[in-house]
Amino acid sequence: MSERELTITELGHRGDGIAPSEAGPVYVAGALPGETVRATVVNGRAVDPVVATPSADRVSPVCRHYDACGGCSLQHLAGQPYLAWKRGMVEKALSDRGIDFAVSDAVAATQGGRRRAVLTATRAGRHVLLGYHEKASHRLVDISECPVLDPAIVAALPGLKALAAQVLPRKGELRLTVLATTAGLDVALDKADKAYDRKIPALSKMVVDENWARLSVNGEVILEIRPPLLDMGGIGIVPAPGGFTQATVASELALSRLVLNGVGKARTIADLFSGVGTFALRLAGHANVHAVEGDAAALAAFDKALRKPQGLKKVTFERRDLSRRPLVPEELEPYDAVVFDPPRAGAQAQAENLARSKVKTIVAVSCNPATLARDLRILIDGGYTLQNVTPVDQFLYSPHIEAVALLTRE
Repeated sequence: MSERELTITELGHRGDGIAPSEAGPVYVAGALPGETVRATVVNGRAVDPVVATPSADRVSPVCRHYDACGGCSLQHLAGQPYLAWKRGMVEKALSDRGIDFAVSDAVAATQGGRRRAVLTATRAGRHVLLGYHEKASHRLVDISECPVLDPAIVAALPGLKALAAQVLPRKGELRLTVLATTAGLDVALDKADKAYDRKIPALSKMVVDENWARLSVNGEVILEIRPPLLDMGGIGIVPAPGGFTQATVASELALSRLVLNGVGKARTIADLFSGVGTFALRLAGHANVHAVEGDAAALAAFDKALRKPQGLKKVTFERRDLSRRPLVPEELEPYDAVVFDPPRAGAQAQAENLARSKVKTIVAVSCNPATLARDLRILIDGGYTLQNVTPVDQFLYSPHIEAVALLTRE
């Protein structure tokens, strides 16, 4: 198969360069718009591409593992074009749904800000590997640094590898979810060897020696030296082991600011898909809030935080699967504003009911531009006016982008 010269015209939604051809688009990993690349093409993808003419927007990656590691996709793209691309992804998703809207500039992420990491460990002969999978591969990259992670997590990598060696299953991989909290690292191991209970004394000693806040294995808390607290607008939350939290503090603050500004002076607010209360606890500083979440562990953490006097307005909550049983218009009547922050699948069922409601203000938070655009289309068709859409870059150097949209009904 002969080598071809390709001209990159745009970046795809996963960060690959795209070159047009008679047979259709060719995806070129690591290429940037404006570059010419030499490569063979197999099934629409460039194989072993070589950049012949580099773009002026190309920069040197900041991590030694970048060429192999699948954790980052765009360290080779300069900052402003990178943010413009992320903003463009949101605009394109809206355009695909017939929504012609000028999206605000993306809120930038910072290096070393990711407080939550999901790492993988496995055996390679007598050695233990700890890190991320290679790009499009099951092979693991054994990392010694990571510019996107909180420095406390990077410093703990040797200790985490030693910990993993104690409980690695005989076959397969071990997953480590590491969260940097105000009290130290919260480490949760999943898919550990079933006989890990024999290692509990050794595991506990490692936690003490490393001065971690908490260790959990396969859902069981082995040792908690200090409650691993997260600060949610001045209120302490202890998340469930390995539970979902916003990945960076800076992005959580940016998202919260957009949500608070969006609801304005609303006095009664429903926070749907509320998680551990990231927005609900902040909203309750000035409004009565009803939080709805389907995950029992997240609600338990939220409930525990509410049991301490906090000076908040009235806060209520319920466990409910909103994808199967959304709040209907009659249930939405008491609320001046609704905030929703669903998983990547979006909130289609809830959006359909909101579109038939009389709620005056809706703030939609999303980690998936495609499902956000679908839900916004439903709300706009139901009579809402889109006022603002702001992307927030929470996952630096990755194709992922958060966004906050504000809609109102006259």
